[in-house]
Amino acid sequence: MRTHKIASLALAVSAAFSSSVLAQEAATTEKKEASLEQITVTAQKRTQSIQEVPISVATLSGEKFESLFSGGEDILALAVRVPGLYAESSNGRVAPRFYIRGLGNTDFDLAASQPVSIIMDEVVMENVVLKSFPLFDVQQVEVLRGPQGTLFGRNTTAGIIKFDTVKPTQDVEGYAKAGFGSYGTMNFEGAISGGLTDELSARLSLLSQERDDYIDNAFTGENDAIGGYDEKAYRLQLLWEPSADFSALLNVHGRELEGTASIFRANVFDKGSNELNANYDRETVYYDGDLQGDGIDNNPQEYDGFGASLKLEYDMDEVTFTSISAIETADGSSLGDVDGGFNLADGTSGPGFIPFSAVTQDNLDDLEQYTQEFRLASNTTDALNWQLGAFYYDASFNVTSIDGLFGATTVFHENQTWAVFGQTSYQINEKLNVTAGIRYTHDSKSLIVGEQNTNGDCLTLDFNNDGIMECEIQDYDDIDVDDGQTSFELSANYRVTDDMSVFARYANGFRAQTIQARDVAFEGSPSVADAETINSFELGIKSDLFDDSLRLNAAAFYYTVDDMQFSAIGGGNNFTALVNADKGEAYGFEVDAQWLATDELTFTAGYSYNHTEIKDDSLTVSPCGTNPDFGSTGNCTVTDPRPDGFVASIDGNPFPQAPESIFNFTARYTIPMGDDGEFFVFTDWAFQGETNIFLYEAVEFTTDDNFEGGLRIGYENFAHNYTVALFGRNITDEDNVKGAIDFNNLTGIVNEPRVWGVEFKYTYY
Repeated sequence: MRTHKIASLALAVSAAFSSSVLAQEAATTEKKEASLEQITVTAQKRTQSIQEVPISVATLSGEKFESLFSGGEDILALAVRVPGLYAESSNGRVAPRFYIRGLGNTDFDLAASQPVSIIMDEVVMENVVLKSFPLFDVQQVEVLRGPQGTLFGRNTTAGIIKFDTVKPTQDVEGYAKAGFGSYGTMNFEGAISGGLTDELSARLSLLSQERDDYIDNAFTGENDAIGGYDEKAYRLQLLWEPSADFSALLNVHGRELEGTASIFRANVFDKGSNELNANYDRETVYYDGDLQGDGIDNNPQEYDGFGASLKLEYDMDEVTFTSISAIETADGSSLGDVDGGFNLADGTSGPGFIPFSAVTQDNLDDLEQYTQEFRLASNTTDALNWQLGAFYYDASFNVTSIDGLFGATTVFHENQTWAVFGQTSYQINEKLNVTAGIRYTHDSKSLIVGEQNTNGDCLTLDFNNDGIMECEIQDYDDIDVDDGQTSFELSANYRVTDDMSVFARYANGFRAQTIQARDVAFEGSPSVADAETINSFELGIKSDLFDDSLRLNAAAFYYTVDDMQFSAIGGGNNFTALVNADKGEAYGFEVDAQWLATDELTFTAGYSYNHTEIKDDSLTVSPCGTNPDFGSTGNCTVTDPRPDGFVASIDGNPFPQAPESIFNFTARYTIPMGDDGEFFVFTDWAFQGETNIFLYEAVEFTTDDNFEGGLRIGYENFAHNYTVALFGRNITDEDNVKGAIDFNNLTGIVNEPRVWGVEFKYTYY
């Protein structure tokens, strides 16, 4: 399997480079007039060239971005498409988990804290459900690697993924796009923008993504029972510009999702192997999950969301004032037959041996997030530039976890954060620029478990022997934690030549204390993790070479995390507890390259190497179904030391879900067709190196050599502004393991299937 995958990837890359050689041989020796497009970013909350920012930044936009989502993919499609960036989920199209330079959080709970921030139109999306808002009509994606606490939203120790959508214009413009593909996949996307008055403009953006159920439930004999989705989303923006000095931008957006949660597949590994076995069939499962006693559930998922933001900007000559007020709300539920198979009263089970049935449902109720940010920033051409600001965050929500054995438990979360920050840059001379930033953040969280609500109803329920829900108030004290710390950074950018600069950056950040109440649903106690602190160092180089036909950016980094927060998931009781490791350590590098080989041929490539290591010689976890009460040492092949024969020592292990290497590659070749059009071929490939799924190391739960490829072949007409293309996603139909459930059997989660389709796009200017 590994040899086959490497050979397939090598063949694809070799073919693309062969095209490059042929194209260059056919080209004339005259100097090319074309050059790479200059990319601007707002990584420091002001518009700058990506080559001037002393931060490791990667961007996605245009055809490269659109191609990733042509088959109806959700935000997880960004995984390994940027060096150092990974994403995965065990909650379907909601609650994605992101990792930058190996730093993330594998916790699947809806209240999980994540060290990677998602910023959409300058508003932080903190809750994991908010992070999954569909992507459409996007201008650019920026991936900022390393701590970014001094400027953006809530403190972030790993980095930021920043999405900026297309804004309203006075001129009438827009586009409409329709795609049709395998499994009844249909994607519709469009936007219209224009002036309503001389001072007011608007932009309306719409998205519809659908896929039919295509997976059979062989346990019930139902064909096409699971696997589909129906997602609708919209965004309305109104931009009021009554003068050259003032603007107000209102953004109202929402989504509705109905579909399937993650597909769990029982016993798809043989003990001692991480290869998918004969129990795995992409289009077949064996689900017996019946949580409410009214029929097999087939992993349904439903979520609704609504949000609005108002950005006010006032230019006061040499100073600009900015205010951003925002509210985000969400509700929904997701159910999973997490054992991935069936277990009957007569003792039969399958596929393979499943010791007991496990089906759970998580409901998110009344999520409300309020954020407010104020900024003052210099607006001059002086050598000194500065920003000052304040930030406030307030969120609350209920999480109800329902289990077929223990019943239902609801916990109430609250979180408040406030911060003040400042950052300044000084142009010492024409070559050297230095930047310094500082931020103080105070964060408080609270958890209420087992209390009665204002209506006198029980928030904690259980099933009695007759299967009827009844009240069972559990005796837990409220939990309150708070912490305040100062974060800071210092960086310098030195322009070696007009086409090359080097930078150095030191950044310090922290992630506040976290409360995890997941175990309450299984008659356990809540857990609390202390705040973690990161110190990050990086050196980098940015260059535009060969008459701006080659852009080559690289950065090397080293960071340590004190009191690193982890989620210990699994064991025989499937507990999810927060733990602190003494220290986490990582080092590595990233390379981003873009090459305009000829006027007709363009390549991009990226590579990252990331070594991560847990440093705590006393920290142990319970692996894969281990249960000392029953003498069970687990159902997988643990390679870590086991001091008492049951728990596993994780000292020296890599961080979970942290790919050691990532490689991505794109190539675009065009052939002119007349005076007003061109034929194009675009291909993109992504490779994921060795990845450990859990905190402990086991043969079955380590992946390697995962890769996927995409293809677009089409015609673009410039005179009439339309494009017709054939597209393919996962074109070699790879079966890549993305996650696992370890407490009951050797359950796996795999990637999306191959999708072929056709897409039409019309753009109006």
